[in-house]
Amino acid sequence: MAGYYILNENLYFPPVSQANKEGFLAFGGDLSTERLLLAYRSGIFPWYNEDEPIIWWSPDPRCVLFTNKLRISKSMQQVIKKGTFRFSMNEAFAQVIKCCQQTKRKDDNGTWLNNEMIEAYNSLHQKGFAYSAECWLGDELVGGLYGIKLENVFCGESMFSLKSNASKFAFIHFVNYLKVEGIEVVDCQISNPHLESLGAEMIPRSQFLSYL
Repeated sequence: MAGYYILNENLYFPPVSQANKEGFLAFGGDLSTERLLLAYRSGIFPWYNEDEPIIWWSPDPRCVLFTNKLRISKSMQQVIKKGTFRFSMNEAFAQVIKCCQQTKRKDDNGTWLNNEMIEAYNSLHQKGFAYSAECWLGDELVGGLYGIKLENVFCGESMFSLKSNASKFAFIHFVNYLKVEGIEVVDCQISNPHLESLGAEMIPRSQFLSYL
């Protein structure tokens, strides 16, 4: 990590132009509400494993979804019409983030969402900055997502699904809510096929920063 910026107790981030080609910008600092909000408003997010210092990223290009370009497949339209699932917002934030931590993914060992991060995002939620969207099957939470709601951008952090299409169901309803609220952009950070199927695309970091 030599040659990269080491954060201290001062509330500061280096310019995102100093990030390397993978998007790695700095390490160290803390997960205080003030630092996290400064990070997200600067196009930066934390992502690190449990045995590492806090690592801050700002990739270029950036994966985003424009709320007016949300893609809903015919099969998902049928799932929504069927009425099997119920959507809610901020009913179970702590449960959603815990499920995101515990749900295993093919391309992820699951260690990045550690207890320190969970505590920090729960604190952001209690202060009105972090939102969750939930998908219910009866009384069972079967899918959802969470992230940071800024003035013009929603910064998505993670999602989980215990039933087929559950996270997509929550995501689609939440994006429609954001659109009504006047938010144009969902920050998806890094692309994957799941997000691409919903309409996510890559844009230059400079363009993404303009929305912030």
